[in-house]
Amino acid sequence: MDVPFHDAAALESHCLPFLRGEQQPRTASELMASRYIAYATGAIDYLIDTHDPETRGDTDRKATEEWSRRASWRGLEIVSTELGGPDDERGQVEFIARYALEGVEHSHHERSEFRRIDGRWFFVNGDKIAAPPVRRVGAKVGRNDPCPCGSGKKHKKCCGG
Repeated sequence: MDVPFHDAAALESHCLPFLRGEQQPRTASELMASRYIAYATGAIDYLIDTHDPETRGDTDRKATEEWSRRASWRGLEIVSTELGGPDDERGQVEFIARYALEGVEHSHHERSEFRRIDGRWFFVNGDKIAAPPVRRVGAKVGRNDPCPCGSGKKHKKCCGG
């Protein structure tokens, strides 16, 4: 599921009513999407208000505002959900948020925990999912092997030194 941030009509009907307090998200996934839109639109009060009351005080408002303002938000992909439905008390949402910062494209892959208190969903915490390690495809170049750049020098005296 992708969040329709660049579709004004979908944005108006799906996320902005949550940010304006006209509706409450019915699922953890809806809360996740609305929090992404809050980051993208600078709705910092909403981010803090939808953070779990037990840890809300740990939120760095200034850093959140700075990141929200400086980033150019590209989109949100909900990868998977576990529980988090209208009748659940807890849920988990795995997502990838894409943004650019200072001209560099980034993707933030996270699995977030949500809980419902008195019928209202809150973000509890998230664990970043690291990208898979880069694997070498070719053979490793030894220090005394010819440099693969084609200079004719030993690797240790050229690109490997």
